[in-house]
Amino acid sequence: MTHRKFGPKGWTPDRIGSLSGKTYAITGANSGAGFQATRTLLLKGASVVMMNRSVTKSETAINALKEEFGRDVKVSFVQMDLAVLQSVREAAAEVLQQFPCIDALICNAAIAQVPTQKLTVDGFESQLGVNYFGHFLLCGLLYERIEKSAGRIVIVGSNGYKMGLKRIKFEDLNFDNKYSAWNSYAQSKLAQMMFGYELQRRVQIAGSRVVVQVCHPGASRTNLINESAGVLNKIIWAAIAPIIAQSAEKGSWPEVMCATEKEVEAGKLYGPTKRADTIGAIDACSIDDCALDQDAAAKLWAISEEKTDLKWAI
Repeated sequence: MTHRKFGPKGWTPDRIGSLSGKTYAITGANSGAGFQATRTLLLKGASVVMMNRSVTKSETAINALKEEFGRDVKVSFVQMDLAVLQSVREAAAEVLQQFPCIDALICNAAIAQVPTQKLTVDGFESQLGVNYFGHFLLCGLLYERIEKSAGRIVIVGSNGYKMGLKRIKFEDLNFDNKYSAWNSYAQSKLAQMMFGYELQRRVQIAGSRVVVQVCHPGASRTNLINESAGVLNKIIWAAIAPIIAQSAEKGSWPEVMCATEKEVEAGKLYGPTKRADTIGAIDACSIDDCALDQDAAAKLWAISEEKTDLKWAI
């Protein structure tokens, strides 16, 4: 039984004090858990930079937030497509130009269950490209600004990481041989989580002030499946989501926790802790060994630096 630091009810946003003067950047923040995380942070007085692909959806989301919190609420938008590395570079440059302080970067955006193999413009399998390589590059480009602020990097993983091959398919990253929507998605989330724990190790060795945390939302009623999955998976999810999944708001709590909570620890995975870690009280969860494979993580890091053409300053 994993020790529960936050008691039987788990972590809730009630633990957050004033976030006035703090700035948070969130990818994929125009709907779902990212939008709900934005709402919570704004409610506590923070400034939020939404890093989204869609201009129209972002404008709609910002208008909704201004209607809820007032026209002076500190929310802004930087356009970024995680599937395009050049877009990530341009977005990072814009953030660095506009925001002298980044208290946390929350890597929330994702696509899931893409039914047939699709490649990004940079040649990556789409889920690996969006969920992992795009975020790897973004974190690296913003790292020094986050370090200057003694800020945080929050990796939003998924329980799906342990439901596929449970390894990085280094010999065929794009699944050119026998593509599987599920295995490729699981690989992308495993890659994210391996990266998070590897970055934790590097931060600690370097004595950096950056805090790195890894979390997962559990089963949450968001648009993730509807936006990228095949028809069958959409039908199945529509039928079972009302029964097995929690709200998008509760699904956002782990990432908000990892961005704001003082009593977080390295080497943990935070998320719902009931019914196979799909719903319920937020606290530390068990971690499958595949996410903690240091040799594979080091190999993945080296490949990622090569493929994104970014040498990290750590």
